[in-house]
Amino acid sequence: MKFIVQICRILVGVLFIISGLIKLNDPLGFSYKLQEYFSAEVLNIPFLEPYALIISVFVVVFEVVLGVFLLIGYKPKFTIWSLLGMIVFFTFLTFYSAYFDKVKDCGCFGDALKLTPWESFTKDIVLLALILIIFFGIKYIKPIFSSLGATVVALLSFIGSLWFGYHVLMHLPAKDFRAYKVGANIQEGMIIPEDAPKPVIEYYWKFNVDGEEKVITTNGSYPTVDGEYVGVDTKVIDEGYDPPVKDFSIETDTEDLTDKFLNEEKLIMIIMYNLATAEPDGVAKLKTFSEKAMKEGYTVIGLTASGTDEKLQFKSTYNLNFDFYLCDEKALKTVVRASPGIVKLHKGTVKQKVHWNDIDDIEL
Repeated sequence: MKFIVQICRILVGVLFIISGLIKLNDPLGFSYKLQEYFSAEVLNIPFLEPYALIISVFVVVFEVVLGVFLLIGYKPKFTIWSLLGMIVFFTFLTFYSAYFDKVKDCGCFGDALKLTPWESFTKDIVLLALILIIFFGIKYIKPIFSSLGATVVALLSFIGSLWFGYHVLMHLPAKDFRAYKVGANIQEGMIIPEDAPKPVIEYYWKFNVDGEEKVITTNGSYPTVDGEYVGVDTKVIDEGYDPPVKDFSIETDTEDLTDKFLNEEKLIMIIMYNLATAEPDGVAKLKTFSEKAMKEGYTVIGLTASGTDEKLQFKSTYNLNFDFYLCDEKALKTVVRASPGIVKLHKGTVKQKVHWNDIDDIEL
């Protein structure tokens, strides 16, 4: 039992640290996932959405710290009860998400590793079993350092996690796992290969036949039934090939200009998914930067999901010398974790992107 507990201790501790650090690398991205969970369509607790970023940072820092605490044997009762409470909550969350098909990706490992809801639930069940072994074998959890040494390591892990989270929020994730990372080509990311697996969808057609409901399953074709049509339900059996770049476009109210701009040799995209929530300190830097970029031969555009009136008002208020175009909000949040964020492209290939705090680092 002692040997088994130590193995479980190492597995759980390392997994919590890795999972926490991946999310801590991109706490803003994890906050978007929490907003999805908090929405009316999922858990229906929208009053928590404004606090998603604070909750995100707290959860991922706590996750890393608990992993460290478990490995060094620091405050074992507090650590193991905390781990048990956290994994019970997330097991419920992933089961709810999977069973009701609410959230397609739990965000457990950020963008580094995508898990389906049922894969996430299975992972949490395994973790729950490992933590229960540790819970019942708590007497075998001994500190590996002296009391002072364990306290110092625990404190350093907490401070280090907080610093890292703050650093990436004020700049950009240290490691970019998304489809818009430096070196990626946006047009290529949209392509669906001809031989790519197609989605498999089952259709459940409901008919009233002689006063009784009859359900006929097809792959999409309308069945021939001697009865009154009632309705149809669908179920995705296999989602098929999912291109890494989705819903990205550069549009006006009447025209799609995506190909035109992505074929530019020198393009700067200034991204603010919602103009109302853009950081004023960052916006104040845009006019000087855009003028400098234009002098160097760059085409400068803004991308936002805000409406036409908001775009015109924003441009006038800050006296900006570039136009704003429309793009899906979720896509813009994925492109760069900053508002404003600046992306430099050459014929659709991302050459550089920065947080507004680092706007002077853009190489023109």
